[in-house]
Amino acid sequence: MQPLVSILIPAYNAERWIGETIHSAFRQTWPNKEIVIIDDGSTDRTLSIAQKFAKEGVIVESQKNQGASAARNKAFSLCRGDYIQWLDADDLLAPNKISQQMEVAERISNPNALLSSGWGRFMYRASNAKFSPNALWADLSPVEWLFLKFSQNLFLPPAAWLVSRELTETAAPWDERLSLDDDGEYFARVMLVSEKIQFVSDATSYYRASGSSSLSNVDQSAKKLESLWLSLQLQIIYLRRLEDTQRIRSACATFLQNWLKFFYPWRMDIVEEAQQLAKSMGESLELPRLRRKYAWIETFGGRRIAALAEQTLPNLKMSLARSWDKAMFQFEQRGQA
Repeated sequence: MQPLVSILIPAYNAERWIGETIHSAFRQTWPNKEIVIIDDGSTDRTLSIAQKFAKEGVIVESQKNQGASAARNKAFSLCRGDYIQWLDADDLLAPNKISQQMEVAERISNPNALLSSGWGRFMYRASNAKFSPNALWADLSPVEWLFLKFSQNLFLPPAAWLVSRELTETAAPWDERLSLDDDGEYFARVMLVSEKIQFVSDATSYYRASGSSSLSNVDQSAKKLESLWLSLQLQIIYLRRLEDTQRIRSACATFLQNWLKFFYPWRMDIVEEAQQLAKSMGESLELPRLRRKYAWIETFGGRRIAALAEQTLPNLKMSLARSWDKAMFQFEQRGQA
């Protein structure tokens, strides 16, 4: 028997995307698979759309809204897979994504190897996804993977991974305290118990840039900022467990510096904690500087207004690009009808 792969989909108010995401799971060429969907108390049609697939063998359950991590933990508790494919409700898998990774998994026969893959960023049209290979697209040790992530400000979305049940169970459940960057913390923790990261170049997933509705969108809410800060601290602890040298401490400080702009000037308490953490590692952090094209706003509106403009105006530009891509997607859909 081929190993069973469980595709686990947490969903909350994802009626715009969930159908396409489920179809991408169904289209996987790996034959021995199961799909588990947990609706996390959606207030739109997410649950009713997902339930249409129940007659085709998809496991669909609903729970009171508790957050994505709780939904993922529930999905894992219901699955039987030898390997776990995490899939957010707005992302997509290429048809052979799991097959390509499973081919490597069976060849190396090491359940302690964590399988990664390339991914592309898209809005509505996956065919227009932009792929930006970086230093993480390689076979790496856990410590080198985290070092590169920290020092070069890189990341890998959940759909790009394939994780054995052994690693999943050893790493412990998703941290339900986290509402932002829960995946960054979780996969760093998986790396603590893995032997190596095996990159599979022919496997592909698609990460949807869905704007303010994305779980990864950072705003000034206390819950999100506190979640982000906790996640950053935990990831630093994990990396330093693997190696605590000067190069690692410098990478941790760079990691903090890259994220500091999301806390300054709204949460000066967190800014001060970050500075103290860097100091404890023999490093220092600079207060974030506004880019030149936003600095003039500070003269008239103050630092908070200028910082808010620096964060929101690029989002507005992306929103316009997203609207255009949506229009083109609908035009292409009509042409195929």
